[in-house]
Amino acid sequence: MLKATLRSFLAHKGRLLLSALAIVLSVAFVAGSLIFSDTVTRTFDRLFASTSADVTVEPKNDLNSQLPTGATETVPASLADRIAKVDGVASTHVDASVENAPVVDSENKSVGPTTGAPTIVTNWEITERSPVKLTSGHEPKGDGEALLDADTADKKHLGIGDTLTVQAQPGSFQVRIVGIATFTTTNPGAALIFLDTPTAQTKLLGAPDVATSISVDAAPGVGDDQLKQRIAAELDTKTYDLKTADEQAESAAAQLGGFLDVIKYVMLGFAGIAVLVGIFLIVNTFSMLIAQRTRELGLLRALGADRRQVRRSVLTEALLLGLVGSTLGLAAGIGLAIGLIKLMSTFGMNLKSTEMVIGWGTPVAAYVVGVGVTYVAAYLPARRAAGVSPMAALADAEIAGVGRSLRVRAVVGGVIGAAGAAALAGCAASSKTSTSASLLGLGVVLTLIATVIAGPLLVRPVIRVLGGAFPAIFGPVGRMSQRNALRNPRRTGATAAALMVGLALVGGMSVASASMSKSFDDQIDKTLGADFVIQNDNFVPFSKELTDKVRATEGVGLVVRQRFTPVAVRMPDGKRIETAASAYDERLDDVAHITYAQGDTAAALGDGRIAMDAEFAKDHDARIGSTIPVEFPAGRKTELTVGALTDQDGSDGFGMQGGLVIGFGTIEKFVPGGQDSALYVNAASGTTPDQLRPRLEKTLEPYPQVQVRDQADYKKLIHDQIAVLLYLVYALLGLAIVIAVLGVVNTLALSVVERTREIGLLRAIGLGRRQLRRMIRLESVVIAVFGAVLGLALGIIWGVCVQQVLALQGMKALAIPWTTIVAVVVGSAVVGIVAALLPALRASRMNVLEAIAHE
Repeated sequence: MLKATLRSFLAHKGRLLLSALAIVLSVAFVAGSLIFSDTVTRTFDRLFASTSADVTVEPKNDLNSQLPTGATETVPASLADRIAKVDGVASTHVDASVENAPVVDSENKSVGPTTGAPTIVTNWEITERSPVKLTSGHEPKGDGEALLDADTADKKHLGIGDTLTVQAQPGSFQVRIVGIATFTTTNPGAALIFLDTPTAQTKLLGAPDVATSISVDAAPGVGDDQLKQRIAAELDTKTYDLKTADEQAESAAAQLGGFLDVIKYVMLGFAGIAVLVGIFLIVNTFSMLIAQRTRELGLLRALGADRRQVRRSVLTEALLLGLVGSTLGLAAGIGLAIGLIKLMSTFGMNLKSTEMVIGWGTPVAAYVVGVGVTYVAAYLPARRAAGVSPMAALADAEIAGVGRSLRVRAVVGGVIGAAGAAALAGCAASSKTSTSASLLGLGVVLTLIATVIAGPLLVRPVIRVLGGAFPAIFGPVGRMSQRNALRNPRRTGATAAALMVGLALVGGMSVASASMSKSFDDQIDKTLGADFVIQNDNFVPFSKELTDKVRATEGVGLVVRQRFTPVAVRMPDGKRIETAASAYDERLDDVAHITYAQGDTAAALGDGRIAMDAEFAKDHDARIGSTIPVEFPAGRKTELTVGALTDQDGSDGFGMQGGLVIGFGTIEKFVPGGQDSALYVNAASGTTPDQLRPRLEKTLEPYPQVQVRDQADYKKLIHDQIAVLLYLVYALLGLAIVIAVLGVVNTLALSVVERTREIGLLRAIGLGRRQLRRMIRLESVVIAVFGAVLGLALGIIWGVCVQQVLALQGMKALAIPWTTIVAVVVGSAVVGIVAALLPALRASRMNVLEAIAHE
């Protein structure tokens, strides 16, 4: 039986090729994502471990939010001398650094990376753990001198003698590059500008006697944990955070981990789509091969092979296919990881493919996915093969009937579909976001499974409609193509299911994104009353001097500032909630139309007051007059009184949804040194917005990272952000289409082999080559469009339910992008034509006599 299995596998290797490609794609994305993630993690673990001080002392911050406020928390620089006296301390170093400080060259072009990596301005303090070394010029020796890292100098075409402007929170200042520093470790993609320590303290932090942290090196024989305990005994741990090198590296790695998780999960999403769609291809391939090998299997049974041996033979072929596909996929995954590493290097993250990490878990995952999926997909066809009767097989009977199988599918699919429909109905009816989202996920899974199971039941009614015009347009050729698609509903359903999965995802996300865009547009029209909004490209706060320059611009009538800060509030129901608060100037009503359930803007923004969303307040037993303990960054605490309850939708762009609003007096008191995140600007009387805009743009020329936006620009910004998610979905669709095309090609190719004698007879009675090719193309088109119609119908239902979940967050508009949906259906027909090219060409080139004689 083993010899027979191996010979069968080798004899049908060509017919298994497309299934192997689906496995290769699935495994490649799994292996590539794991290798890339492991490589980046190992590289940065080494970087953080080699550059972290034995103990680092920082300002205390119990809030986990990464929301940028523009305020830099500091510790006294004299703390270094105090720590130096602790037993076991070898040396201390003052750190004075700021992340995301805008730096521009003499032409007002940003020096920072465009990849989202930070621009770090820090003091030049060389130790054994420094990530850079001076390679040309000299170190900064006083006010007006700076070092620049070599990578940034090369990318921005800067060198010794060039002038930079640092837009720090206390105010902008110019420096001249006097030296170039080269990384001694992996460059994480950041831009580094080094100043001497007094300049960094005074001009970056605003005072000569402060630091952002103190780095402590341990004396020989003193462990990091031991030294941390000794320093903690001398300091107030309620004021300072102490971290060992391992803890500091772990904290830095955790921040990087979010970025890595995004890449890894995106790639695993591609792998999941490839696996899911590939299953249909593999099931179809083995089902058709077994149908074609009915006589062969029957002969084995007649010669003494029992059912278990036949089933084992088919599953062994599946395992061989999985092993080959997994091995090739693992190799392709390594290539994919190398490509990603090189791609990230072009963005400034200088990874090395020679340091690529392939952990033991990667090949294990690759073979588990490849072999496991193939085995599972081939199990049902193998069971059907084991049920072949020797006599029926020798009589060349077909294996599986239709009636009973489809009746079982009808019952199972109906039950699962009803459960899925109930879950989606519950999702639409629920008033809680968490419950609604959970029911949505359950409903999506169940309805997808139900549609896949019951898909063959829909083949006849749907394809009769979709291909109904074929006989009238294409005559007998059209009629035969339609009947060929109807001949085996299971096969047609499984082939179309591959495309259906991808298009269901696209349909759902298209409806969701269109609804989000329309909701934001409606809310911007309703809420935003300012002529212009001034914001940083990546929403990082900007310095006070920019705000002052905007106010001084000719034609500016009103400027309302907006700031954000992370906070923790203790609600009356006892829950501690970490969230964000937004602060505004008192004339907010002049630039925005805020709806209040109770109270008004004056009550919301007054000293000692806080406003919150009415639903949020209701959920946590808060009301007008409630006292709310609030914790700000650096451990600053106070109690604020609820002065107003807002009734705002979540898409208003002002941070009102479920959130907190405070006045500028409050935020300046408890978050000193904070920077503005946005300015809402109205033109003065007698000045039109069209006249004011070029003046504002002229004012902001030294700040290339800051943009002037009107309502239309603001809408475009939101649309572009939503489009990023949509492009990812379209990329997933592209992968699904590739595998779906392979599935259609595979089905048609095997169908051509299966119908060789029939094709020969059709050719013998006068069917031309061109007519034969057209018949196969039309069959392919109707199968592809059938999958598209099912997928888009399912996706639209999902999208409507997603919108119902979003409505609980304020995004209440529903929009269905019919143009996109029609375009996808037309594109599916084109996919069907492309998929049929090779099978149709092969069929038309058959020798008629040999085809008629085929067994």
